[in-house]
Amino acid sequence: MKQKLLNIPPIPAVLFAIISVQSGAAIAKTLFPVLGAAATASLRIGISAIILVAVYRPNLFKITSNQWKIVIPYGLSLGAMNLIFYLAIERIPIGLAVTLEFIGPLVVAVLGSKQILDYLWVLLAASGIVLIAPWKEEGVDLLGVVFALTAGAMWAAYIILGGKVSKIMKGGEAVATGMLFASMLIIPFGIMGNGFATITPHFFYLGVALALLSSAIPFTLEMKALGQLPSRTFSILMSLEPAVASICGLVFLHELLTINEIIAVACVVIASAGSTLTSKKKQDII
Repeated sequence: MKQKLLNIPPIPAVLFAIISVQSGAAIAKTLFPVLGAAATASLRIGISAIILVAVYRPNLFKITSNQWKIVIPYGLSLGAMNLIFYLAIERIPIGLAVTLEFIGPLVVAVLGSKQILDYLWVLLAASGIVLIAPWKEEGVDLLGVVFALTAGAMWAAYIILGGKVSKIMKGGEAVATGMLFASMLIIPFGIMGNGFATITPHFFYLGVALALLSSAIPFTLEMKALGQLPSRTFSILMSLEPAVASICGLVFLHELLTINEIIAVACVVIASAGSTLTSKKKQDII
């Protein structure tokens, strides 16, 4: 399985990772009422760490000091990003949370740009984000907004650190090791929230599915892509997140798309296609 994942070209790998994450988010939403956000995140990350360590078997004793300096903060940013995002969607709509969170990757895309065309793709993706966000909705939880923005900052750190660690470690080994530190950070919050006391075999199996869809598979695919794509291209491709979140909401949760959301889907798809074409011209990665 891991060999098949690592053989996927970088751009399709990002797209598959996005679909996997948003499908997992639909499962997570069904767990929140019983387990709570922190315990759901802990279950997801903890099981993901076990799966990834079992599959990739990283030799922690052979990791150098320079590798530790990158992989530890990479793992901590990964864990913080997931915990804080779950805390955000516990308070505000998923579409708004994903939209606000994406400000982090957008900043990475802008800072990494070297030509005007890159800014145009970012602007188009940003237009889609503005359209898809329910800015006119009243009573939006301010703390939820802060959580989403903070998750975006952690996402930006994850992109930058992931790009660095992918250059000095094998993708699977880096993700597995990073996930260990993510679980060390996040599991104590799940224990303190007392959500584990309500876990039944049914919820545990859902947690396994959540771990595979939202962590083990997408993080492995993203790590591969980060090692071959420029950070700005990766970030713009990730602009599909709000659109895919809306589509998964329609498919799994029967949430209908508004006109603005349909237009937003078009904006981010065009931006992603444009960034793909730009990337192909710069280097042969497809």
